[in-house]
Amino acid sequence: MGIHPGEVAAQRRTGVTKPLGSARARAEIPEVAQEFLRRQRMLVIGTAGHDGTMRAGLLTGAPGFIEPLGPATLAVHASPPFDLGEEIGTLAIEPWSRRRMRVNGRVRQESGQLVIESDQAIANCPKYIQAREIAAVIPCAARRTTESTHLTAGQQRWITAADTFFIATRADGQGADVSHRGGPPGFVQVLGPRRLRWADYTGNFMFLTLGNLELDPAAGLLFADWEHGHTLRVGGRATVDWEGAQRTVDFAVEEVAETSGDSPLRWRFLEPSPFNPG
Repeated sequence: MGIHPGEVAAQRRTGVTKPLGSARARAEIPEVAQEFLRRQRMLVIGTAGHDGTMRAGLLTGAPGFIEPLGPATLAVHASPPFDLGEEIGTLAIEPWSRRRMRVNGRVRQESGQLVIESDQAIANCPKYIQAREIAAVIPCAARRTTESTHLTAGQQRWITAADTFFIATRADGQGADVSHRGGPPGFVQVLGPRRLRWADYTGNFMFLTLGNLELDPAAGLLFADWEHGHTLRVGGRATVDWEGAQRTVDFAVEEVAETSGDSPLRWRFLEPSPFNPG
């Protein structure tokens, strides 16, 4: 699947006249990328459920829980935290090496696992990834999820302190995608219990996320509590402000889900990304 009109529009807004989309056209997952996926213990997913709401979530497992079944097929041995649509975006990220890999395509649930048929396999640059390593693996107690339509005071503090989040988007006929966003703590501003804003830093100029938002403003955000294994999912609609020296995204919150004990992984912070603004 090649570059779509939303991405072309986003690129042109920043002066890119020759579309940069060839890297996302391949469905095949190279062998080196398959080996990378086999090593991972964490996978971020993004999908629009059957109700049309865009959500991002976290899957974890022992190395090998992401299993390549062929050049364009993955099996993921984990249960999703929410209802899945037919389209899925996935992001495998290795914080200590600052490597990441996206595989987007079609998904079905089969024999207790997810089977993903790839449409797009995309290697990404290491920009804005804070270095972390796994310090411990602690079996999860019973997960507990609380839901709301607005952010509590504690959740607002969580987001304000965050140096990383993930964003899921989609566009009709183009599939779903999930991407990483990082920066210094405070790069995501909380403007109220139902409004966020963040600086969108310069990346690889492909604009996969912002291109999708040009066509459909629905998005799902995921914040991880790296030290304790909790997650915070925030759904809503995003508006990109292209004016001024710093591009920003405004986000209207529509749903919130906080899950305690969502991940057995406990991470140790190593160092910030050298690309973070001062």
